[in-house]
Amino acid sequence: MSSGTGKRILTAAILIPIVVVAIWFGPTWLIAIATAAVAVLALWEFFSVAEHQGFYAYRLWTSLAAVGIVGQQFYASRMASVVNLGDILIRAPRINLEMVLFAFVLGIAAISIGTSRPMNEALPAISVSAAGLLFIVLPFSAVVRLHGVDTLGPMLLLFTLVIVWVGDSVAYFVGRGIGRWKLAPEVSPNKTWEGAIANFLGALLVAAIFGYWSRIPPVHMLIMAGLGSIAGQVGDLFESAWKRSASVKDSGSILPGHGGMLDRIDALILAAPAVWYYFEWIVWKRN
Repeated sequence: MSSGTGKRILTAAILIPIVVVAIWFGPTWLIAIATAAVAVLALWEFFSVAEHQGFYAYRLWTSLAAVGIVGQQFYASRMASVVNLGDILIRAPRINLEMVLFAFVLGIAAISIGTSRPMNEALPAISVSAAGLLFIVLPFSAVVRLHGVDTLGPMLLLFTLVIVWVGDSVAYFVGRGIGRWKLAPEVSPNKTWEGAIANFLGALLVAAIFGYWSRIPPVHMLIMAGLGSIAGQVGDLFESAWKRSASVKDSGSILPGHGGMLDRIDALILAAPAVWYYFEWIVWKRN
């Protein structure tokens, strides 16, 4: 076993129990705080990658917007779980994502006009700031919505995470062991079709196991697992494309053996909304 693999396993062995306990026993507000912290860390790593190409984001304002997006998702999850609202709450304006994004645009417009930076840096700064919110924070915030689904929430979020963990691990070892056909050699030379298929099959196995103690019909569990696996692998390749375009190997070094926070959550960024939207549109509405 290489030292890199050993560090990867050790880091996972420490973090996974902590994450599982927090999800299973922690309230949704705790998950929201943790999600906001992880999102901001990943966002700053994204900005650091962008700086290798000469793009400098408005870090602080974009980070505040990221916290606002996660906060709105927590608010939405709480409102969805309330059965009887008082007249005041019914008449009060609801806080939605459009309002948070409008505040971000308004603030970034004011900053770009009033900044001391050269004006030829304004458009790149606006672009990379907005890209960070759109590609990382907005989809990743679905983690909060998953956990906030009444009594099913902790199971749904844990299910999504296990899909990613098992899929990544199986793909890693199968790809190294028997992988021959390259999946996307220009983006990620080490990824293979054999590993991708193993990732998908591993996700289906997770769905079969979770289906034994879930109230969700097995067919929906399998579909959510399949969608989560495919979306997660797309997210992984997408993040690899960012790093390769900037000639960067890892987004950071905060997690030994795994690189940065963005390297760790790249698959979850798209897997979480894939599971959440299927559950919300197909499963939840029929119950």
